[in-house]
Amino acid sequence: MGSGPPGETGSGSPGDGGGTEGVRRARPVTITDIARVTGVVPSTVSRALNKPGRVNPATRDRIQAAARELNYVPNSQARALISGRTGTIAVLVSDVTNPFYFGLIRGAQQRLKATGYAQLLIDTEDSGEHEAEMLHKMRRSLDGAILAASRLPEGALTTLAGEIPLVTVNRNVRGVQSVVIDTPTGIGLAVEHLVNLGHRDIVYVAGPDTAWSNRARWRSMCAAGERYGHRFRQVGPFPRGRRSGTAAADAVLAAGATACICFNDLFAIGMLPRLRERGVDVPGDLSVIGCDDIFGADFCHPPLTTLTGPIEQAGEVAVAMLLARLDEPTTEPVRRTVILPATLTIRESTGPAPDRPAAR
Repeated sequence: MGSGPPGETGSGSPGDGGGTEGVRRARPVTITDIARVTGVVPSTVSRALNKPGRVNPATRDRIQAAARELNYVPNSQARALISGRTGTIAVLVSDVTNPFYFGLIRGAQQRLKATGYAQLLIDTEDSGEHEAEMLHKMRRSLDGAILAASRLPEGALTTLAGEIPLVTVNRNVRGVQSVVIDTPTGIGLAVEHLVNLGHRDIVYVAGPDTAWSNRARWRSMCAAGERYGHRFRQVGPFPRGRRSGTAAADAVLAAGATACICFNDLFAIGMLPRLRERGVDVPGDLSVIGCDDIFGADFCHPPLTTLTGPIEQAGEVAVAMLLARLDEPTTEPVRRTVILPATLTIRESTGPAPDRPAAR
């Protein structure tokens, strides 16, 4: 965070003279008080507390120890007035009830907490319009934003990135910093797994058309089909969420497939009860693969074969990229994408292809 002003105050009170003993409660402690007891200038105290990497370790430790002993707490309002920083980063997700975002939120929170920032969580309700509205409304209260699976059109997202520092997760747009979990490559691993099990008739259960990751995964599946000489089909699109599983299961069965790869785990988990209801054995009659390895994917019935990505790490990396940009602002076009690998976690929902598709 930016350096605070020389007289920035906090809770607690200064001692008299050159030590931290004899603390009084007459007024809040300032960084000037810490400077006095540690024998350094206030600007060094500010750097040690806000940008510790720029201060000699021994000096930094001495300053931080004095701040703790004096019960110093930064005055965020004073800091914001001087530095233009609010100390708050927004994390926007399309659906806060989706377990995929749990790890992302936790990873971002841990990194923000370690650097003294607060996290503001916003549920955009799967709406690009609501996403833009909330960012414009909260603009003066934020230092920047992390946008997970943004629903904004590319042009709007690029324009917004010029107005507020931001990093996207699982959305790759030119000129916007991003963190991408490489599930498209993971889709290729899923296809290879099914083909090795003898499956030839594989369908993709598509998510919302507005989801960038949905389009990327389908393109990857088509490319994998070309490599193996197969032409895969798509059913859907379906609204995101477990409730779409019933309609998705019926569509897969109507397509006469022996295996399916789903846009996400919520689809796949939602399909399983409907398949049991229709007397279809998984994986004996139909193999099912999900994506994201969300909480619950390993103890549904049967446990789900799925693509696993470092979701918590994605949150941490996104925050690190955003804070680096805040510390070193630039007017030059930004082009930096961090790609995190996805792997195939094989469980019990996939098996050898049946001699013929399940009865419809």
